[in-house]
Amino acid sequence: MPSMPQRDLPAQTDTSNETVILGVDTHRDAHVAALLDVQGASLGHRSFPTTATGYRHLLQWAQQHGTLKRAGVEGTSSYGTALTRHLQAAGVQVLEVNQPDKAHRRRRGKTDAIDAETAARAVLSGRATAMAKSGDGPVEMVRMFKMAKDSATKSRAQAINQLKAVLVRADPTLRESLTGLSNPRLIGQCADLAPATPTAPSTAAAYTLRSLARRILQLTAEIDDLNAQITTAIAAHCPDLLNCYGVGPDTAAALLIAAGDNPERLRSEASFAALCGASPIQASSGKTQRHRLNRGGDRQANSALYTIAIARLRWNTRTRDYVARRQTQGKTRREAIRCLKRYIAREIYQLITNPSPPNRALPSTA
Repeated sequence: MPSMPQRDLPAQTDTSNETVILGVDTHRDAHVAALLDVQGASLGHRSFPTTATGYRHLLQWAQQHGTLKRAGVEGTSSYGTALTRHLQAAGVQVLEVNQPDKAHRRRRGKTDAIDAETAARAVLSGRATAMAKSGDGPVEMVRMFKMAKDSATKSRAQAINQLKAVLVRADPTLRESLTGLSNPRLIGQCADLAPATPTAPSTAAAYTLRSLARRILQLTAEIDDLNAQITTAIAAHCPDLLNCYGVGPDTAAALLIAAGDNPERLRSEASFAALCGASPIQASSGKTQRHRLNRGGDRQANSALYTIAIARLRWNTRTRDYVARRQTQGKTRREAIRCLKRYIAREIYQLITNPSPPNRALPSTA
């Protein structure tokens, strides 16, 4: 695969007059913060509640000790999301910090204060380099809509399976009247069953079928509404993404969520490919020069790239020609699809980082 020129790195925070580094170990009810000076000496640690007042006090406490420009925070996409937004709004660069190394933890022990100090030292040493997602824009809206939709879709599938399980053991007369129907017609007829007080297994089955069918219809309406919300949010934020060949609302949502509301934190298209698990990893030793499959990264984004690749393989002549050419070069079909996913990641990155103006009309798909 030919190498691509690297984009210029995003501007880094000016740390010339920085005097303190903040590290935070996040939890549901309280965050533990630790401060270091730029020489690595500990300046203390404190616990703050996870409230708006607590976030303000945490920031004020840190700024009382010196100039704060960088902070390492664990769990910036879970317990630390609100704190991350608060720090970023104050002009502090927040870096995502992974959990401490297990071997180091066994030697030193485990406390929240130690974890907070370790987070600060990861920033000071340069080990923590990943900028946190801001979570304060349209992509965060898409993430919430998609989370609710996935939950509703799972509940609907469960309800459909339960409806069919009840039907298997229902009274023969009722079961025969509903045999051979497609799912939509079956659900519609079950929803239209006459309401009756359950007094025996036969009437209880009819009552349950009616209840499950109505739940399925309600969940379907909820899924349709969330689909519309997802499409509207993506079209307003990154309209060209939905017009990319093979990209639908679900795949677009997964890729946008992986990039976040501040995709400038990704230093190049190679960074985005690595984030999606679509970049090959060096596995060379001695005279053996090879790459292996990347099993890391955001697996939902990786699945979205695969879905796009399969859609293009099915309908797009250029894509089929590309995969055929790769196979003639000695690659297996699976390896050729991995190469295709890498190129799709490059294309998606350009659309995400250079979106069209929100008010621009969507181009015709005819």
